[in-house]
Amino acid sequence: HKVQPGQPNACLKRKVYLIFKQIEKRDSVLTSKQQIDRLLRPGSSYFNLNPFEVLQIDPEATSDELKKRFRALSILVHPDKNQGDPERAQKAFEAVDKAYKLLLEPEQRKRALDVIHAGQEYVEHNVKEKRKQLKKDGKPLDVEEDDPEVFKQAVYKQTMKLFAELEIKRKEREAKDMHERKRAREEEIEAAEKAKRDREWQKNFEETRDGRVDSWRTFQAKGKKSKEKKNRSFLKPPKVKMEQRE
Repeated sequence: HKVQPGQPNACLKRKVYLIFKQIEKRDSVLTSKQQIDRLLRPGSSYFNLNPFEVLQIDPEATSDELKKRFRALSILVHPDKNQGDPERAQKAFEAVDKAYKLLLEPEQRKRALDVIHAGQEYVEHNVKEKRKQLKKDGKPLDVEEDDPEVFKQAVYKQTMKLFAELEIKRKEREAKDMHERKRAREEEIEAAEKAKRDREWQKNFEETRDGRVDSWRTFQAKGKKSKEKKNRSFLKPPKVKMEQRE
């Protein structure tokens, strides 16, 4: 059976299904405090990027199963049920609510599933490569991932890594977009201030134009009078020649 890109094969899907069923069974007996601790454990900002991990539910779960799981978990961590620790309960509840709402959105759920499948396929590919190398070396084809617990941890770690990488890229894009918006806004403000300065200069220029014209005319008039006075002061009468007698 040929594996289509982005889709795990039947054997892998079966393994993942059993893994999540084990997790669901394990966490179904967790107390409210334990669930809050799980959701707020160190590194939860990255662990909780996986909505299926937050809700501890199989990625292939139906809508009804998703709703049922959300109701059960949200009741456990709701602040009203944990009045001795309302602040942490509120944060845990918000994480559960956020994961549930994300999975209700078809496009968001598809993206999360794509990450899950990519992590599963990565581990499955590594297992095949290990077996290929063992066969080449003439050794038994047993690998540590044959243990369901080891396989589960490998998928879990790779999936968390992929979610973390996507979140880092998202934040980088967000920071870049914010920087671009800030730069554009600064340029917009600078352009507006320049336009304001130009308008004020033009207004001042128009308002003082008459005064400048009058001043120029006065200056020209003074200059003309001064020139005429100067020319008159240097005007000398012609010399009279004296007649010489023989």
